[in-house]
Amino acid sequence: MLDLTFTEPKPKTISGATGDWELVIGMEIHAQVASNAKLFSGASTKFGAEPNSNVSFVDAAMPGMLPVINEFCVEQAVRTGLGLNAEIHLYSAFDRKNYFYPDLPQGYQISQLYHPIVGEGEVHVDMEPGVARTIRVERIHLEQDAGKSVHDMDPNMSFVDLNRTGVALMEIVSRPDIRGPEEAAAYVAKIRQIVQYLGTSDGNMQNGNLRADVNVSVCRPGDYEKFRETGDFGHLGTRCELKNMNSMRFIQAAIMAEAKRQIAILEDGGEIQQNTIAWNPDTGEISPLRSKEEAHDYRYFPCPDLLPLEIEQSWVDEIKSNLPELPDAKKARFMADFGMTEYDASVLTAEVASANYFEETAKGRDGKTAANWVINELFGRLKKDECDITDSPVSPAQLGGIIDLIASDAISGKIAKDLFEIVYTEGGDPNEIVESRGMKQVTDTGAIEAAVDEIIAANPDQVAKAQANPKLAGWFVGQVMKATGGKANPKAVNELVAKKLGG
Repeated sequence: MLDLTFTEPKPKTISGATGDWELVIGMEIHAQVASNAKLFSGASTKFGAEPNSNVSFVDAAMPGMLPVINEFCVEQAVRTGLGLNAEIHLYSAFDRKNYFYPDLPQGYQISQLYHPIVGEGEVHVDMEPGVARTIRVERIHLEQDAGKSVHDMDPNMSFVDLNRTGVALMEIVSRPDIRGPEEAAAYVAKIRQIVQYLGTSDGNMQNGNLRADVNVSVCRPGDYEKFRETGDFGHLGTRCELKNMNSMRFIQAAIMAEAKRQIAILEDGGEIQQNTIAWNPDTGEISPLRSKEEAHDYRYFPCPDLLPLEIEQSWVDEIKSNLPELPDAKKARFMADFGMTEYDASVLTAEVASANYFEETAKGRDGKTAANWVINELFGRLKKDECDITDSPVSPAQLGGIIDLIASDAISGKIAKDLFEIVYTEGGDPNEIVESRGMKQVTDTGAIEAAVDEIIAANPDQVAKAQANPKLAGWFVGQVMKATGGKANPKAVNELVAKKLGG
């Protein structure tokens, strides 16, 4: 791996009437475990099923029904912890978190408070080339999701869909190390990237499979450093929580709105009450929703229906030995093996599907050329069409075929772009398209020389200008390329034009 040196980004500063303020942010990311069955039952986790069709007797809290732990979900949590360089606890236990809501049939949620399955870890978050922050992870625990209340189907009634009830979640809890809205979004993106590489969650934010609770507070410059030195939370302001954020853009906007609300209250002589905050993305308005419960309000106690988990170290070691290459390691390898910039490597490794596509395209070819075509031509066109790499109409083999044709001088860069457009819209084998449509570039120096002589002979005035100012020779190159339908070898044209005008 490359030895990369990074500087820490400066904290976000907001100017108020009484001076500057800084942001302090902690996050609780809920990532749905990539499992076909729920955490304590065999019911399906398939998204989009008919309401209340993926509900077992256990999920519905029928009398006498007992939960049974899904071992695969435990394995996925261990994999995630290892991917975050975190401590794996060989002993963990489940607790009941008691609260009452229509979409929680049991009247409690099975979670982990006292003995989580994963302990402290860290995440390296890149803000820009050469600038990054390390965010500490406090813990990861397993818990079951609640159902969904639906309030917009009838003006007088609410409905409950229990399909999500009991779905396994990994709650990834950070330390309050995030110092701005951009960092918060980058942290969520990095967690999402890692779980996708690991295969432990699909990270689909649109479906609610990855969402974040964002704790926001403000403090004066220097107070955060005192907190880091002493561990005393008294140096930080009272936090408020933005619930269930599932968009990077919304996360950033909501954090700024909440920070400005807190600053206005403090500068007016008021105090911040620890609340759960509602944010309206349509209006940008933010308002306290309810008082934030403390842990004792939930009346946690050990779940009597589940034995503690006792994990063998050999099992953890086996999982660790089978971890895939993670984003940071892959990015460093791309930079080392292909000589690309940190920016290009970051773009290519942002999604595991993109990284796999690039590696397949670059196999046996020049890596820089492959990277340029994947990033500039393919990604650019996919973005224009609002498509994902998994929906690309151009396969790695097809794009590699275009690159091979350029490398062999069969086609020029300009012809290659025309060829790419044909393959993108119509499909087909690049070699066959070039042959059948007569797209091969002219490499016969005799034919090219004849075209150069013809253009020079027809434009004596332009010849005189070009001989007086060699920079104008490009006009002749353009005319020759136009006369040959863009098929002449550009290198040969430039050499012959220079030779003829120089003589």
